[in-house]
Amino acid sequence: MFKNVLVGLMLVGALAGGCKEETKPTKVEESVVTIKPEEVKPIEVHEFGYNLNDYHVVRDTIKSGDSFGAILQRNKLDYPEIYQIVEGAKDSFNIASLQAGKPYTLLCNKEDSLQRPLCFIYQPNTIDYVVVDFRDSTKVIKGSKPVKIVEREAAGVINSTLYETFQGQGMSPLIAYKLSDIYAWTIDFFRIQEGDRFKVIFTEKYIDDTIYAGIDKIKAAYFEHKGEPVYAFRFETDSTKHIIDYFDEDAKNLRRAFLRAPVQFSRISSRYNLKRRIAYYGNKIRPHKGTDFAAPVGTPILATANGTVIESTRRGGNGNFVKIKHNSTYSTQYLHMQKRLVRVGDFVKQGDVIGTVGMTGNTSGPHVCYRFWKNGSQVDPFRQKLPDAEPIHDSLRTRYMDFISPVRLQLEAIAYPEENKDSLENELITLNQ
Repeated sequence: MFKNVLVGLMLVGALAGGCKEETKPTKVEESVVTIKPEEVKPIEVHEFGYNLNDYHVVRDTIKSGDSFGAILQRNKLDYPEIYQIVEGAKDSFNIASLQAGKPYTLLCNKEDSLQRPLCFIYQPNTIDYVVVDFRDSTKVIKGSKPVKIVEREAAGVINSTLYETFQGQGMSPLIAYKLSDIYAWTIDFFRIQEGDRFKVIFTEKYIDDTIYAGIDKIKAAYFEHKGEPVYAFRFETDSTKHIIDYFDEDAKNLRRAFLRAPVQFSRISSRYNLKRRIAYYGNKIRPHKGTDFAAPVGTPILATANGTVIESTRRGGNGNFVKIKHNSTYSTQYLHMQKRLVRVGDFVKQGDVIGTVGMTGNTSGPHVCYRFWKNGSQVDPFRQKLPDAEPIHDSLRTRYMDFISPVRLQLEAIAYPEENKDSLENELITLNQ
């Protein structure tokens, strides 16, 4: 039986093979085109307003201890030439402003055997650049690379911290920082709860379509805290002065005249307490008239409101500190700074960086002690009814409501991660059926 089956299979195979049409190999005609080397044109590369093919290009970063003159001298320029370049540039560009770690580019003479530089290009950030061109006379040209703005959407459910939630979803934690600024007085981000939810529409910047250059702005947001929804819509209230604020769905300003905290995403390590015992002073009762925000050394310290710097010095247990007068009623003080970045008489705006967190003076760890003065006395800022920021003007209310209507619909259409998961599972179940 087995033999008969085997023979039958062989016959079927033979018949199948015999049914194949005989195919002839396709004839491919080949042609060879000879291109002479002199006919090959290099692809032109344009950057900073120059065709880089015309130069020998040197790219590097500013090293610690580098100076403008040292860089040029290292690249075969003589001191007299460097002196003339510095003199020609000093009114347009502060050569002492070069920062370690920032990139620079030298465009050098291809025809010169030494390939000495003709232009120095400094990039203080990923977008802006400064060209010092000294081919004939020294010229300083300031420019920016073309930036593409891309709108994104995101949503999430808090399971740890806002920062970690964004990080866990592969999103920039900078969005979390910006959200904390927007909601600084309406939501206590030190006490957000597991299960709180958010949606956000934001824009990102890209250079040359591919190089990520950071967050541009938050267009709108929705945050559900303890079951209470809070909307935030970005709206320009004064196009002449470019005044922009965030308002809720009822056109109420979310901002207060003061920020809640002088540092972002820190924690309160010690609150205002007139009966606090301090270990540093032998556990004796000593009034603590400030609020301590623990943060790593070097963290930026922000002015919590507009005002004028009336003190910027170092003194005793306060260490490095800055004091700002905001008006005839309120002043604020920021102690234990590593560095002070403002001087007496400077006018600062809310959110400006005025120093960095340190451990100067009497302190057992890095933090900023934030002191709040009302009518000359130190008070607890969290127990004060502080003034609101300027409300939206009645004349703008109708325009504002029309503006946010489609944006609100866009926010509501954004699905949370678990909703996307449920939708995918339902689709799979339907396909399997």
